Amino acid sequence: MKRRLLAGAVSAALVLTVSACGGTTKNDSSSSGGGGAQSTAQADPNAATKEGVKMAFLPKQLNNPYSDIEVGGGKTALDELKGEYKLVGPNDASASSQVSYINTLIQQQQDVIGIAANDPNAVCPSLNQARSSGIKVVAFDSDAAKDCRDVFINQATTEGIGEQLAKMASELAGGSGEIAILSATPNATNQNAWIEVFKQQLTKPEYANLKLVKVAYGNDDDQKSFQEAQGLLQSYPNLKAIVAPTTVGIAAAARYISSSSYKGKVAVTGLGTPNQMREYIKDGTVTKFALWNPADIGYLAAYAGVALASGQITGVEGQKFKAGKLGEYTIGKDGEIVLGPPTVFDASNIDQYNF
Repeated sequence: MKRRLLAGAVSAALVLTVSACGGTTKNDSSSSGGGGAQSTAQADPNAATKEGVKMAFLPKQLNNPYSDIEVGGGKTALDELKGEYKLVGPNDASASSQVSYINTLIQQQQDVIGIAANDPNAVCPSLNQARSSGIKVVAFDSDAAKDCRDVFINQATTEGIGEQLAKMASELAGGSGEIAILSATPNATNQNAWIEVFKQQLTKPEYANLKLVKVAYGNDDDQKSFQEAQGLLQSYPNLKAIVAPTTVGIAAAARYISSSSYKGKVAVTGLGTPNQMREYIKDGTVTKFALWNPADIGYLAAYAGVALASGQITGVEGQKFKAGKLGEYTIGKDGEIVLGPPTVFDASNIDQYNF
């Protein structure tokens, strides 16, 4: 996993220009052409890999450091595959903010749409319209409803992430006391799934002395997340730990704790990038957190999209495809493709990573 992280690390500093209508389109064309086959087509694992596949990435929102790294990995893969990269997206992560972009991508006759869904159902009508037009749909990071896409690139298993979050929370809280969750948006598919597993874990005997007092939502906005972290400590002065399953939330919570009287008393953990969290590990605000390499998610999504467009896979369980430097992957149940287990970062290893 470490080798994957090091090999896939990319800079989060993508240059994004925000238009007046609240969104951005960015193209990088290596070649042109291509066209997705119908979703009912028979898979041919020996089919030639198409060049010129047009794939558009639609993250939850633009100007989000985590999303920037993800789509950067997608661009790297499409450059390798001689495809055409496009980036579009809203500037807010509301449930329906992605719909108009999907409709535009249909009109532009993209071959593949890669989407991190803000809401699993709000995007469905437009995604199914895209699929009926022959466009392949790859959900990544945050799934759309399974009947609205061809495959889903999952960071790790939902159970694995939820279990890891519960384990870290318990260790940092000393096995007992009040804990709170600072999540992204109330409709975020991935966060909600991880939180559900987290809650299930708390019903186990080993977590019997932990009490989840609140799930707060910072809407993946830095300032709102900062304010929500502050509010949690004001409402629950005996809080032992804040668990943030979002890179925006964990950084905002750490920033608040680091300059407050709660430093050293309230733990912060969750999911974050090493570069984002390094200063808080170094100053003792954060002891440990976890994540996968976001660049590899986008990279894998692009390879899956081109494999779909080439007819090598159709999204059926058991089908295999090659994903460049990441190696071969097998499609699981309901079209899920799991990147790999998360890595735990702490003072002993954080300087080995740069993303």
